Amino acid sequence: MAKITKQSENFSKWYTDVILDTDLADYGPVKGTMVVKPYGFALWTNIRDALNKMIEDTGHENAYFPLFIPKSFLEKEAKHVEGFAKECAVVTHSKLIAEDGSLQVDPASKLEEEIIVRPTSETIIWHMFKKWITSYRDLPLKVNQWANVVRWEMRTRLFLRTSEFLWQEGHTAHATKEEAMQETLDIVEVYRTLFEEYLAIPTIIGRKSNLERFAGADETFSIETMMRDKKALQAGTSHYLGTNFGSAFDVKFQSRDNKELPVYATSWGVSTRMVGALIMVHGDDNGLKIPPKIAPIQVVIIPINAKKEKQQEFSDYINNVSDVLSSIDIRSKVDDSDGSPGFKFNKWELKGVPIRLEVGLKEFESSQITLCRRDNKEKQQLSVDSLKEVQEILVSIQSNMFNDAKSFMEEHTCTAEDFNTFSEILSSDNKFIKAYWDGSDETELKIKDETKATIRCILKDVDDNTKKCIYSNKPAKHLVIFAKAY
Repeated sequence: MAKITKQSENFSKWYTDVILDTDLADYGPVKGTMVVKPYGFALWTNIRDALNKMIEDTGHENAYFPLFIPKSFLEKEAKHVEGFAKECAVVTHSKLIAEDGSLQVDPASKLEEEIIVRPTSETIIWHMFKKWITSYRDLPLKVNQWANVVRWEMRTRLFLRTSEFLWQEGHTAHATKEEAMQETLDIVEVYRTLFEEYLAIPTIIGRKSNLERFAGADETFSIETMMRDKKALQAGTSHYLGTNFGSAFDVKFQSRDNKELPVYATSWGVSTRMVGALIMVHGDDNGLKIPPKIAPIQVVIIPINAKKEKQQEFSDYINNVSDVLSSIDIRSKVDDSDGSPGFKFNKWELKGVPIRLEVGLKEFESSQITLCRRDNKEKQQLSVDSLKEVQEILVSIQSNMFNDAKSFMEEHTCTAEDFNTFSEILSSDNKFIKAYWDGSDETELKIKDETKATIRCILKDVDDNTKKCIYSNKPAKHLVIFAKAY
């Protein structure tokens, strides 16, 4: 088993080492693509299932829309097409022909209209909404889809930024601005619950600046998280789209008093980027740490009986432990493969399994089990008759991981009253910096150019002339979080 790079030596390489060595994912044959391996897909599935239940419980229904979008659809919403134009994969022909043992594009199969491979689905969904929405009785319309999307990225990194990735995208239509805005904010709270209660990742939530806003949105709210290298990661977004897409696709509805009115929209999504966040928030020099709620394997059982003494009784004892854990809904695995106990300990520690149960002849003869926690390395002895305590320990690990990440984020979040202090902080370390901003694109761009820090989100609006922008010294309009980001 290869030794992974230490975080302190090269955080970026540590991140890639962990993904490859734990069998979460591998590189695809096309540059920028990713193969999600079974262990990584099991992790994604657990996250997906937790979120899907919350989405359905809040009144949304799952649907599926086509991967292929006519180019003319994107052209209907000017800001939207401008935002995605450089990332689109375009289908121009429909057929290949074989010539002299090689494949060539058939020039006769050129499409009348180019097709865009879905970068996001607002345009095709609003094309369908026009068919489905005619009356106030059809609203609100709230759909979600689990799908893949393609954004032709130049610089890619496994899970964080790949040319194709998995995600969910929610799309809703409402009769009023107030309903749509409430939907946008409600989804932010759904995401907060997912991140904090399932992924054990603390969040900062706020509004995006004009420059950072989703293409075609009136307002974007983001979920910002701090990685162990103290950089920010935008882990999810919820957008209030106003009437932009409804107007572009001529979607109107008949009100109760027979008036023709515009439809207000939202869209929102999180992706496999969440797995990247999970790795970089909780991981350490020994590999992954996976929160119990979404861990593919919550408990791994390591039998230790090299001389195979009392083999049948010992095997029955191990199976009994496994059966008891299964009966109390704990996801467990017995590792009875070849290899030394030390090799197995390192393997499952690397893979981030929350609890390791070591069972040797000594434990077998005394009806005991040695339990080792992945989060803090603590060991304790458990009686085989008290295995239900494992449930409580898993709850403790989940809570401990969240509190550890929250303490880390709070420790590395500070304030800056002037630009000299701001620059000095970022020149020596990565931090989340709370500071006042005058609200102008010009100031935001200058700060980014000089420090590489961007506005992650607006925490609150300011109506106090004594508060000054850290860069321009003009009256501040917003208190924001600045950080270097992925």
